[in-house]
Amino acid sequence: MRYRRPVPELPDVTVYCECLARRIVGATLVRVSVVSPNLLRTAEPPLGAAHGRAVTGVSRVGKRIVVALEGDLHLVLHLMIAGRLRWRPAGAKAPGRIGLAAFEFSTGTLLLTEASTHKRASLHVVAGAAAVAALDPGGIEPLEATPERFRAALKAGNHTLKRALTDPRTLSGIGNSYSDEILHRARLSPLALTSRLGDEEVERLHAATRAILTEWTERLRAETGDGFPEKVTAFRDGMAVHGRYKQACPDCGAPVQRIVYAEHETNYCARCQTGGRLLADRALSRLLRSDWPRTLEEMGG
Repeated sequence: MRYRRPVPELPDVTVYCECLARRIVGATLVRVSVVSPNLLRTAEPPLGAAHGRAVTGVSRVGKRIVVALEGDLHLVLHLMIAGRLRWRPAGAKAPGRIGLAAFEFSTGTLLLTEASTHKRASLHVVAGAAAVAALDPGGIEPLEATPERFRAALKAGNHTLKRALTDPRTLSGIGNSYSDEILHRARLSPLALTSRLGDEEVERLHAATRAILTEWTERLRAETGDGFPEKVTAFRDGMAVHGRYKQACPDCGAPVQRIVYAEHETNYCARCQTGGRLLADRALSRLLRSDWPRTLEEMGG
């Protein structure tokens, strides 16, 4: 069973930005054709004010993609859960059922699609750097943070590690997929509390965060090459635990476990991360009560 696809995260958005920059920086934005009425979230400046302006840069703010235009105007895209970008030749139209918008540049057309009945992707048109910054939830950049700053951000509240890693007000750009991979690399439980982490555990988490995000960004760059990322997904071959429920952990061979909540899931290895203890899945543990296994041994794993 696959749960709802998470938002494209730091590695995916970084590669999107790099591929876009190669195609549109220096080009002119001819026009934007919006198909979905829910996409555009701002009225002033009007979208038409962006037409005819040259692109001066492409950058990432959290999980958002920022296209900077001459005159200090910015288009800010948030793909949310199912939003994806496609690069097509000039004149391409947004596909009927899933198309949200077509951004026509002098070098080609960027299509924004969303394969979901819930249209959550957003486009903001804003003027000035301050307006772009106002859209940033404020989390620190995990690849830029010193160990001291990482520790301070983590310890600012008392949350589970899963929540702390995925909270955009704490860390920028990390979501469901890469948080699972980070916690597995760090050998830490997703339900461990930030207030109870020792210095060595915080250091492991900081190192794992940097390593996982760097490795996957480089891997996605290599896979994309000179092309454009067409298969952005939360479930990738080569991941250790995310999306690998019941499959063997690549490090110890134990079956990967999961916690399900709402439409999301957290994957982890009990042997590597929780000392063999199984974390209670809310739905199943309520159903089974005392029959819920507490360890890998009890479930025969």
